[in-house]
Amino acid sequence: MKRITDALEVSRSNVYKHGAHPRIHYRKKEDPTLAGLIREITDARPTYGYRRICALLNRRLRETGKSGVNHKRVYRIMHVNHLLLQRHTGRPVRVHDGTIITKQSNQRWCSDMFEILCDNGERVRVVFCLDCADREILGYFATTGGVTGEMICDLMATAIENRFGIVDRVPEGLQWLSDNGPAYTAWETRSFARQMGFDIRTTPYYSPESNGMAESFIKTFKRDYVSMHDIPDARGVMEQLTGWFEDYNEYHPHIGLKRRSPREHRRLMAKLEKCPV
Repeated sequence: MKRITDALEVSRSNVYKHGAHPRIHYRKKEDPTLAGLIREITDARPTYGYRRICALLNRRLRETGKSGVNHKRVYRIMHVNHLLLQRHTGRPVRVHDGTIITKQSNQRWCSDMFEILCDNGERVRVVFCLDCADREILGYFATTGGVTGEMICDLMATAIENRFGIVDRVPEGLQWLSDNGPAYTAWETRSFARQMGFDIRTTPYYSPESNGMAESFIKTFKRDYVSMHDIPDARGVMEQLTGWFEDYNEYHPHIGLKRRSPREHRRLMAKLEKCPV
């Protein structure tokens, strides 16, 4: 092929691209079976890319006593069967300052709010709290009105109770990260946060994306849950929110957690902490 392209004075890559030398994909005996399983997962999770599909496929294979497969093999099978997502979203990449992710749980919690527009024009505003290490959603509140400082205080109390039980203060050094919205900067909110022992952190005014983990969750939540379900009105959305958050905590794979879900990761970490070795 090189001699031919050199004689014609054309690029070899261009010849391959236009099919002059079609690429033959390597196949294995079990590929058709895996393709069927992958298609079942993509039908249920149509917004998932090949890496998260690989995590769910391996989870299903291990449940049946079979060995997992490499993500490259899953990519190849999905490519052959036209199951891959579009490569680009068309959105620009924004730069943020600092590192948000922590190595251990309960070092930094982040919070943000987002809006869901219902089919009938009603709007549901959701505020949530997320651990920056294990990615578990620790609590949320939803309203058709405005988000107030009192609601943020209730969110803090819910998150503390879900993670530590009923306690007077959180562990020393636990940060609470948010943007500079009025509900977060209200005097009653900051006073309650300090009373509970939080180290309050807010994003710079010039860089709201510094709370990027919360923003990333919002994008994921809207893509994988809101856009995939019927949302006729505010009541219908609120009835589904608990199930969506529960599904996210139990089943959503994260690349930073080695394709485990938040609670799957926490259960594994709990076992490792108990291990005497």
